[in-house]
Amino acid sequence: MSNRHLSRSIVLQTLFEWDFENLKVEDIYPIFERTIKEFAPGSNDRPFMETLLKRVLDKKPDLDNLIQKAAPEWPINKISPVDRNILRIGLAELLFADRNEVPPKVAINEAIELAKSFGGDTSGKFINGVLGAVYKEMGEPGKNDQPKPKKHYGNVPMDKLPIVRLAGAVVYAKHEGDIYMALVHDVFGHWTLSKGKIGDAPEIANETAEEGIVREVKEELGIPIKIIERLGENSYSTFHPEQGKIVKHVTYFLAEAPFIELTLEKKEEKGGLDDVRWFKLTDILDLNFYDDILPIVTKAITKLAEGSNKE
Repeated sequence: MSNRHLSRSIVLQTLFEWDFENLKVEDIYPIFERTIKEFAPGSNDRPFMETLLKRVLDKKPDLDNLIQKAAPEWPINKISPVDRNILRIGLAELLFADRNEVPPKVAINEAIELAKSFGGDTSGKFINGVLGAVYKEMGEPGKNDQPKPKKHYGNVPMDKLPIVRLAGAVVYAKHEGDIYMALVHDVFGHWTLSKGKIGDAPEIANETAEEGIVREVKEELGIPIKIIERLGENSYSTFHPEQGKIVKHVTYFLAEAPFIELTLEKKEEKGGLDDVRWFKLTDILDLNFYDDILPIVTKAITKLAEGSNKE
């Protein structure tokens, strides 16, 4: 067993005992010391273990929100203590570790190995599915999310995969001679657009993309919007813990809103968002966007700037 894999195992066993016994945060450190003494006496990798354990503890609310978002059919308290703590470790490294030290693929692969060593028969597949879904939502750092036509996943061609319909909006407002854009911030460190599923409840099963995004923005940001025009579409593949491989198809719109206070929705499924703000149009491109979102935002900025110049 490599030193780093052993170190992650120490952190996992510490978190498992602490979580299983439902102890206080301060009670975890005696468990940590005892586990090191039993399984890794004399280890020279203690700083790595301490940093990883502290990162999981410090970020635990965010990590648990992300687990719930990526695996909505599995409430956090219904996931086995081993699996949920492997997910916490994997997400902590995937999202918050130095990527030069722990590249994203290493974080995912190490978590899968922990699942194979300590989890049940289906743990590896579950861990891979959840972390893979989060990695996709991050935009696969260094890769292009846009899938190639007819790409195959095993024996299933891209165009045969289940499709989840979503709608998103570039929401803008005019105020005192300036144009502002409403953006939401996620715990991955990116500013992005308000978006949500279309027709994901029986009572709204037949809603259009336009109706869906009007509803979503009202629920998520607390403001009414008026659709101005369609901006484009984007499709990408991801992994659903229950459905397996799926395709998410997002239709984006340009929408106008009144310049009023934004209120971020506090719902479990929106746990990956932590801020919402109005930004002046001139400041937008200095922000950190996902690669697939930037062309949509740039197109909207161009249209808004052209419209402003004509006035």
